[in-house]
Amino acid sequence: MFPVNCYVLSDETKEAVIIDAGCFYEEEKQALKRYIDSNGLTVKHLLNTHLHLDHIFGNPFLLQEYGLKAEANQADEFWLEQAPAQSRMFGFQLPEAPVPLGKYIFDGDIITFGNTQLEAIHVPGHSPGSIVFYCKEDHCIFSGDVLFQGSIGRADLTGGNFDELREHICSRLFVLPPDTVVYPGHGDPTTVGSEKVNNPFFR
Repeated sequence: MFPVNCYVLSDETKEAVIIDAGCFYEEEKQALKRYIDSNGLTVKHLLNTHLHLDHIFGNPFLLQEYGLKAEANQADEFWLEQAPAQSRMFGFQLPEAPVPLGKYIFDGDIITFGNTQLEAIHVPGHSPGSIVFYCKEDHCIFSGDVLFQGSIGRADLTGGNFDELREHICSRLFVLPPDTVVYPGHGDPTTVGSEKVNNPFFR
């Protein structure tokens, strides 16, 4: 439906987290399930960088299959109520109603699975509750729709703010080590250093 990068992170303990399960079609859901099951993973958290429609398609499926309730920032919770109307605006119906969040994620929270930790960094502007997940040990962030290769997230949807987005990318993300890999919600990976130097929105 909308191409979204869904990430499954795991370590040697076989514990895992899923970030942004944007699987809309049944074959996408089954592909995710096959990956989890064939690798013997125990998924401890279903994380949403934000709650725009395209990033939450798979949440009902993962609740049904694994009992996982999504975790996200409370400031984005209103998007769950608006999801059915938003889908109609794009000309389709949601196959399942959005499910409530199981837990709120706040700035500075540490999400653990196995021997791995992710730090939640609040970077509003694309949406009021946008969260970036930072793995300091592995030198990477999962930026959702905040920061892309050569671009940044749109800020024209409800709760978006262009100036706020730019400001928070500079103050919260560009202070990370330049070799930090950025895994975005759409498109190819990049690095903090490359975007700091080359991204046209910060020249």
